[in-house]
Amino acid sequence: MPRFRLDIEYDGSLFAGWQHQADQPSVQQAIEQAIEKFCGEAVRLRAAGRTDAGVHATAQVAHVDLAKAWPDDKVRDAVNAHLQAAGAHVVILKATVVSDDFDARFSATGRHYLYRILNRRAPSALEKGKVWWVPKRLDADAMHEAAKILLGRHDFTTFRSTQCQANSPVRTLERLDVSRQGDMIEVRASARSFLHNQVRSMVGSLKRVGDGSWSVGDLKAALEARDRAACGQVAPPDGLFLIGVDYPDTLTIQG
Repeated sequence: MPRFRLDIEYDGSLFAGWQHQADQPSVQQAIEQAIEKFCGEAVRLRAAGRTDAGVHATAQVAHVDLAKAWPDDKVRDAVNAHLQAAGAHVVILKATVVSDDFDARFSATGRHYLYRILNRRAPSALEKGKVWWVPKRLDADAMHEAAKILLGRHDFTTFRSTQCQANSPVRTLERLDVSRQGDMIEVRASARSFLHNQVRSMVGSLKRVGDGSWSVGDLKAALEARDRAACGQVAPPDGLFLIGVDYPDTLTIQG
């Protein structure tokens, strides 16, 4: 039974998140239904990250086992045809046969997120739902300097959703960069894994540094408090994108 890696792009605005929901549309369900229409198999996908409602992806990764060794391009094109027919804002960028020990979630060695803040007085006519609009001027340099406080291995309880199911709040944050390109502020975060709502929680707290309501010391105190109540505003899902997942070279295309 061949295993296929699926590289996926989606607009999360119309979904209740990646994972199956009892009475709301999910990205996972949309793809599984498209696969069943293509090959007649009821399947269950496993993804690298279970993105929340409203969160987008340019490089989500999932895997699925199919009974037949379909050509890679056939899987991609057929599943996309059914997704488009259903009006789902989801695209399979690539389908690749991989080794049986490839697991989209557990084999991942790194995950990369981008958060976009539109920082100008006027809202966006073209990117609504794809950015967090903040009309008050933010100091991106101050946000970047403050972000260094969060780098490394820490107990991130403050920046963890109360619904987070991870066994431990300790994570190692490898990258947290803030930069400005014109009216757009980009926050890039990388780690082996993240806690539920961690990126959005960190961005919301960094925004408080950017607007002057918090100092670097305030952010450090929030981290050290290990208390969810010490977190700043949780940034909305609109501006968050899963933009990359890393895997060992030994778990790539099956030859």
